[in-house]
Amino acid sequence: MKYIPYGRHKIDNMDIREVVKVLRSDWITQGQKVNEFENRLAEYCGAKYAVVVSSGTAALHIAALAAGIKPGNEVITSPITFVASANCVLYCGGNPVFVDVERDTANIDIEKIENSITHRTKAIIPIHFAGHPCDLEKIKKIANNYKLIVIEDAAHALGARYKDYKIGSCRYSDMTIFSFHPVKAITTGEGGAILTNSKKLYERFILLRNHGITKEPKKFINPNGLFYNTDLWYYEMQSLGFNYRITDIQATLGISQLRKLDKFIYRRREIAVIYSRLFRDNPYFDIPLEKEYAYSAYHLYPIRLKKGYKDKRQKIFLTIRSKGLGIQIHYIPVYLQPYYKMLGFKKGICPNAEDFYNSEISINIYPGLKDFQIRRIAKIILNACRVSVKQ
Repeated sequence: MKYIPYGRHKIDNMDIREVVKVLRSDWITQGQKVNEFENRLAEYCGAKYAVVVSSGTAALHIAALAAGIKPGNEVITSPITFVASANCVLYCGGNPVFVDVERDTANIDIEKIENSITHRTKAIIPIHFAGHPCDLEKIKKIANNYKLIVIEDAAHALGARYKDYKIGSCRYSDMTIFSFHPVKAITTGEGGAILTNSKKLYERFILLRNHGITKEPKKFINPNGLFYNTDLWYYEMQSLGFNYRITDIQATLGISQLRKLDKFIYRRREIAVIYSRLFRDNPYFDIPLEKEYAYSAYHLYPIRLKKGYKDKRQKIFLTIRSKGLGIQIHYIPVYLQPYYKMLGFKKGICPNAEDFYNSEISINIYPGLKDFQIRRIAKIILNACRVSVKQ
C-alpha cells in the first residue's frame, strides 16, 4: 500500500498558475497580493482586520506582544497543543499557566479556568484542538469578569464555526490566529495570520510585523526631524519589531486556496462521517464528537484507546505504521517537554491531558483521500487493534 500521511496539502493547477503570475510580475514581496489576501481572509471570517505573517508562531508572538504581556504576567492556556501556543508567552517574558482539558474534546476545561486566575493573569489562549471550537461565549464571559484578553489559537480551526459565527470573526475574543502550514486547511507553504476587530491592535500588528517601522507620515513621532516633510525615503522605527512579513508568492497561493476552503472543509467532514460510521460501536477506541455549539473543521480525527487498550498503544501504532499509514500522536503535553521541566513544571498537573496523550492516535484525514482509501485505512486500524488483543 502506498504511504498515506496523516495530513496533506492539496495544490492544483489553478494554484500553480496564480503563483507563476506573481513570479513573473514586478512584485514578489511587499506588494498588493498581501493586502488582497488579508482583505479576503477578513471578509471570509467576518472580522474587520487581518494581518498575514510568516508563520502561525509569528502570529502568536505578535498577538502576545500586542496584548501587552510582560515579565511577571501569567497567561492561561491548555497543554494539548503545539509548543508555540505557550512559547509565545515565554517570548514576552510571561509565564504560561496550564489548565487541564475536557476528556471528550481535549479543549480547555472552562470549569477549571477561574481557579487558575490570579492578580497576575493577563490573558487566556484557548486552543481549538483538532478544529473543534472551544465554548467561546463562556470563556469570554470569564475574561470580561476579570478584564482579561482572549487570543484564540485557531491554527486547527480555519473554516470552523462556533454557533452562528465563523472562527476568526473575533465575536468572543480580542484576536484569533491561524496557521497556513501544509497540513492545515489551506496552505501558503509557511504562513499565519492574526484577525481582530480592534483598529488599535491591527495597527500594532502591522508595526510589529515589519521591524517596528512605519512609513506613514500621519503616524510619525518625530515631526521636525530629518526632512520628513520633503523626502519620500523617510521612515521611523517606533518599537522593537520583527521581520515577520509574508511574500506575495505565499499570499497569492493563500488567495487561491481560500477560494476552495469551504470545499476542503466539506470533504474533511465527509471523511469524518465515513470514519464514524465504520468505527461505530467498536470495542477498542472512542471516536471524536461534535458538540451542539460546534461546526468542526476536522483538522485531525483523533481516536482515543479505551481502558484496557492504552497499554497496547505502541504495538497498535507500530502495526498501523507498518501498513503504510502515517498516523501521528497529538500532542505531548507541553509542560512535559524538557525545557518546560527546567522551568519547574511537573508531571501530574493536568491529569486529563496526560491521559488523553497516553490514549490518542491521529489517523489520516485530508481532502485528497478517496473513499476506498478511507475504508482501507479503517480496516487496517481495526485489524491492528484486534491483533494487539491476541498478543
